[in-house]
Amino acid sequence: MKFLFDLGGIFFDWDPNHFFKDIFDTEEQRKYFLTNVCNDEWNIKQDAGRTIVEAELELIPRFPHYEKEIKMYYSNHRRMIRGTFNLSIKVLENLKKQNYECYVLSNWSAETFKGMEDEYPFLKLFDGLLISGEDKLIKPDRAIYELAINRFNLITNETVFIDDKLENINTALTLGFKTIHLIIPEKINEEINKFLTKPIEVDEE
Repeated sequence: MKFLFDLGGIFFDWDPNHFFKDIFDTEEQRKYFLTNVCNDEWNIKQDAGRTIVEAELELIPRFPHYEKEIKMYYSNHRRMIRGTFNLSIKVLENLKKQNYECYVLSNWSAETFKGMEDEYPFLKLFDGLLISGEDKLIKPDRAIYELAINRFNLITNETVFIDDKLENINTALTLGFKTIHLIIPEKINEEINKFLTKPIEVDEE
């Protein structure tokens, strides 16, 4: 068995609200900005390989009064990470101790991922990382999964794919992966153990 992990929502508690809650005076202003200006649809284009400069050039002419806040989005990307899910890291460490191959398939801008492996050394435990922005492909498109299969020599029915988004899980299922739709990070140990002959026992504190 091999394991293919997402990063956001599985290992990282990333959310733009973590940063912008201190920027806007009211919750309504923050929600408007993250829904209508720097929203998920806009952000995913950077995850798919578009540069931050191009992204800002698209929005600033449309929302000139938000120029400062738009430029804050990616310059403060690290501050949108409230922390890591330590149980997930412990599970990864134990999987590696048992010699399981573990890989990453994550939607993440190539520019904002630079330096992450130095800042978060647990990322170096993985046997390989496929970052969407680096290859200009994006989940849930089949092409990025097929790239992961070929790059990491995966046999889909012998690989567990772990992600927090249902649309990404659904594509993995069509390709024959075993899957864990992990919407509660604290359940990762319990869910991973369903696929192991020797269960992992970790301190969840």
